[in-house]
Amino acid sequence: MEAVARAWLWGWPAIGQLTLDLLLAMVYLMVPLLALIGIVTIPALLIGLPLLVLALVCAIGLSWFERARVFALTGMAIATPLPMRDTEPIWRRLLLRARSWRALLHLTAISLWGLLAGSVITVLTSVALAAAAVPTYAMALPDGPDGGLHLPFGGQIDGFWWLLLVFGLGILGLVVVPLLARGLVLVDVLLARYLLGPGRNEQVERLSERVDTLTQTREATVDSVEVERRRIERDLHDGPQQRLVAIAMDLGMAQERIDRDPAGARQLLNKAHAASKEAITEMRMVARGIHPPVLTDRGLDAALSALAARSPVPVTVQVDLPTRPSPTVEAIAYFCVSEALTNVAKHARATSARVEVTAAGSGLRIEIRDDGVGGANPAGGTGLHGLTDRVRAIDGSMDVTSPIGGPTVLSINLPWSRS
Repeated sequence: MEAVARAWLWGWPAIGQLTLDLLLAMVYLMVPLLALIGIVTIPALLIGLPLLVLALVCAIGLSWFERARVFALTGMAIATPLPMRDTEPIWRRLLLRARSWRALLHLTAISLWGLLAGSVITVLTSVALAAAAVPTYAMALPDGPDGGLHLPFGGQIDGFWWLLLVFGLGILGLVVVPLLARGLVLVDVLLARYLLGPGRNEQVERLSERVDTLTQTREATVDSVEVERRRIERDLHDGPQQRLVAIAMDLGMAQERIDRDPAGARQLLNKAHAASKEAITEMRMVARGIHPPVLTDRGLDAALSALAARSPVPVTVQVDLPTRPSPTVEAIAYFCVSEALTNVAKHARATSARVEVTAAGSGLRIEIRDDGVGGANPAGGTGLHGLTDRVRAIDGSMDVTSPIGGPTVLSINLPWSRS
């Protein structure tokens, strides 16, 4: 029952869709007519070629409007074709691409369908509304030739029971017509999907590009993981490992002196105790570089604020998110900001920086801005290149604007959850 009610509610936008089909039909038919005139007059010194190109341009432009109209009034999203490559003149791309001709065919088909289905639905809806509202204007109706009330949509009614019957049929029509429109509008959806959506070749091309992107991001992710592993290994070797070796040596020397030189042994134990505290601090720093606990416990706002507090450059942080993204996306966002602020401190010669994290559509947007000297080039540095690999691994995007003299703006868009 709930599904029927939902279909009935969606039937009213469907009525609007079919009514618009009828209203736009005569306008849309002008485009195929223009194309036909152009094709017929091409043999006459190619006079019709500009007309044909104009018709195809109009068809491509109206295809965008039709995809938006179908989505707005039916809730069905139509995939957009791949953008045309600009390696050839526009007229050749229009004439030789099947997409242009499919768009022209769609205008022809939707116009003819609109004349038929739009007329039927418009008439049925009008009659149902007039019949359902007949009690409100029955007393104002003129008398028919036989003494009854003459209906505006044809026929006449004699007496209360006939009036009640017309009213009941009107209510029934208001129930049935939206359901009928919901069924008929599927033809609009199918025409748009198969004539305005990506063709088979375009789908194969899109899938091939997707496979290439996934292959590249997989290789980049593996490389970045290997680089991260080596960094952690180097940090452990240069920091905590060296201190632990020194602590072990001090403890061994203290064990040898504990009987014959208690004072010297106590000094060595104090030294080992201080070194153990420093080792613990360094271990915490290494662990924070892997994944900070505050990110898991309190989210991006607290983690980025802590990151900004440790930065040698004053950083302002603003996080405005309705909910927390997935842990993977949250971690990548954190490390992107961490790497960006490290680059600001090392290379930008900035006096201040600002980090903004906001919701953007179905994802989140990160913007890191500094007032440094500019000149950052993603192709020329491993830091920004590594950021690009991190972002692309989950189908995100990154853009860098850094003119000489600054400011530098790093914009990162990430999906809300891992793809």
